[in-house]
Amino acid sequence: METGGEQGTYAHDVLAVVLRITGSVPSVLLWQRAREPHAGRWALPGGRLGPDEDVEASVRRHLAEKVDLAEVAHVEQLGVFSDPHRGPPPRRVATAFLGLVPSDADPAVPHDTAWHPVDALPETAFDHGAITRDGVDRLRAKLSYTNIGFALAPDAFTVSELRDLYAAALGHRVSATNLHRVLTRRGVLVPTGETAPPGPSGGRPAAMYRFSEHELRVTDPFAALRPPGHAV
Repeated sequence: METGGEQGTYAHDVLAVVLRITGSVPSVLLWQRAREPHAGRWALPGGRLGPDEDVEASVRRHLAEKVDLAEVAHVEQLGVFSDPHRGPPPRRVATAFLGLVPSDADPAVPHDTAWHPVDALPETAFDHGAITRDGVDRLRAKLSYTNIGFALAPDAFTVSELRDLYAAALGHRVSATNLHRVLTRRGVLVPTGETAPPGPSGGRPAAMYRFSEHELRVTDPFAALRPPGHAV
């Protein structure tokens, strides 16, 4: 979609910062551009806003070309990026969204698309690296005061497994005991009544949990999950 105004014509794009935890690090979905500008560089999935679409419908349409939308557990608007110098002419304004994929999902992606660790991004097109970092910051903030962890976790998990996901997303160590206590107090976690299979060393089977809801909810507007050693 092109929009006119006093400053001339500009393009309106929609972009998606799609994150998942792979291994022990958050990764973002990127595709490699085949055409100029920035041919060969990696970019966030997205494209031009259609003339009869709102921005969320448009980003979901573009995402469907890169990943199975059934695997995306949560989508929310991240921000509008309108720096006049964010790319070569013509001017491009982008509305970006944050999307989250559970850690146990492995959606099929096209040959030009791949997951990249957010702390080791390749050279990106336009300002997509900075937009990715904004998406990671949004996720980290919301892990403190909402139940957004449901969008990263599998349907059922142990507290230790959930702790590992939170630690990977936050970028610092997390106490499993404290995480269990906080999320249980907020009504975020419920036991499934099942236990995980014992590990190689045996021991007491770990209880399995699930998130009580799969819709975003503010659970504690003043909370912050800080690294160990920081005052709460």
